[in-house]
Amino acid sequence: MSLSLIGIIFVQAYFINNTLINEKNQFTLNVKRSLSFVSKAIEDKEFAVFDNKLQEFIEKGGKPDTTALSEIILKYQDNANNETVIFRNGILEESYKIPSLFFEIGLDSISLNRVQSNQETKVYSNNNLTGEFKISPEKSFQNIQSMSPLQQAHFIAATRERFKNIPVYKRITSEEVSGFLKKQLKNNGIDINFEFAIYDKDLATKVQSDDFEVSSATLGVPVFLDNNGESDYRLYVDFPERNKFLFSTILKMLLLSIIFTTIIIVAYSSAVYQLIKQRKISQIKTDFINNMTHEFKTPIATINLALDSIKNPKIIGDQEKVMRYLGMIKDENKRMHAQVENVLRISKLEKNELNISKDRVKLHDLVEDAITHVELIVEDRKGYVNMHLEAAKSSVLANESHFTNVIVNILDNAIKYSDDAPKIDVYTENVGNNILLKIADQGNGMSKQVQKRVFEKFYREHTGNVHNVKGHGLGLAYVKRIVEDHQGHISVESEKGKGSVFTIKLPLIS
Repeated sequence: MSLSLIGIIFVQAYFINNTLINEKNQFTLNVKRSLSFVSKAIEDKEFAVFDNKLQEFIEKGGKPDTTALSEIILKYQDNANNETVIFRNGILEESYKIPSLFFEIGLDSISLNRVQSNQETKVYSNNNLTGEFKISPEKSFQNIQSMSPLQQAHFIAATRERFKNIPVYKRITSEEVSGFLKKQLKNNGIDINFEFAIYDKDLATKVQSDDFEVSSATLGVPVFLDNNGESDYRLYVDFPERNKFLFSTILKMLLLSIIFTTIIIVAYSSAVYQLIKQRKISQIKTDFINNMTHEFKTPIATINLALDSIKNPKIIGDQEKVMRYLGMIKDENKRMHAQVENVLRISKLEKNELNISKDRVKLHDLVEDAITHVELIVEDRKGYVNMHLEAAKSSVLANESHFTNVIVNILDNAIKYSDDAPKIDVYTENVGNNILLKIADQGNGMSKQVQKRVFEKFYREHTGNVHNVKGHGLGLAYVKRIVEDHQGHISVESEKGKGSVFTIKLPLIS
């Protein structure tokens, strides 16, 4: 299960990483495509501006500086139709010298060429020919164009050559570049903030955005190409929010992957936790059964021995011995009954079936009553229980019987877990509207790990011999449930070999 879970996580990470790499590559491809379109758009815009300026200059009466005319005439016979076709193409190239103020580019003047084409096709019937083509043609076709594709290429080449040394900021503005970029990037699915700049041989020009900085992720493309396809100018673009944009493209898949992987991890952890918990519970219950068996084994053996002795003819006539054995049987039976009652009591507490009625009582009276239950045992082991009842107020709302059992249980533990003579001190004090009851002993103490689990049902500290101390791990679980039922709190502070201090906090009543 662990290997499968680790494998699933690594596979998910692998696919997510691959998807992110693909998105980065697609992003770079889209940006480069956009930059290519923008480079073309910038040049087209420049050519269109100069062409429009030239037309405007001509319309205002501008005359060509030089004029060149070339003409081609083609003649061929159409035997199928008994016709003669004559094709004529005249090309007029005009050069205009335009003042610099018209373009605002800082030069005295600039020369631009305009090419015009005049195409004419005439068809003559051979029946009417005199040999000198003086008869009017039967058909005539004439087409006058401003610029053909070839002529347009000529115009572009001439324009590139004349304007390549003009400063870039006079050829294009930052606002125009930004507009081209924004439009093309959006068309390619990239709608995020960007910074741009046009560089001239690695030096920044005035055509750039305010916060542009060159980084490893900056992409560029040449602009204002010359007739050899080369350029000193490059348009760079950078995206400060690039990583955020890329992650947003895979965010849904990433979130779903994290959610489902988390669910698997939680389910797996829960399953492992339950397995470990069930194993511990099984072990604890086994110890509980062993302890209960041991607890019942001794009383049952004692009762059997007492009954066998009573059956003895020599004993049955001795009234004193019979009564002594009957007393032993009664005590052992009472002891077994108390054990069963403890188990039933904790079971009822968990099911909220135990009816605990509460009355106004003095906590000091309950303490004194509880101590009387154990003082003979303490005296027999040459120990002591000292009371330091310093609380000025001790009235609480409690069940006298159950809360007395709580104090007796804690005192009983202090006695059982003291190898030497038990030395116990009981303190009370008022803290705000509460009373604190502290029961301190100088016994064996507990480790930090045991302190965390000492109030768990069935839990008993292993000391190498499960039965070296009588009990079944229910006493302190019962104590905790009763204290909490009285809106109180119980805690323990202990150090191995130095004893323990149990502290009970209860609310006072007026």
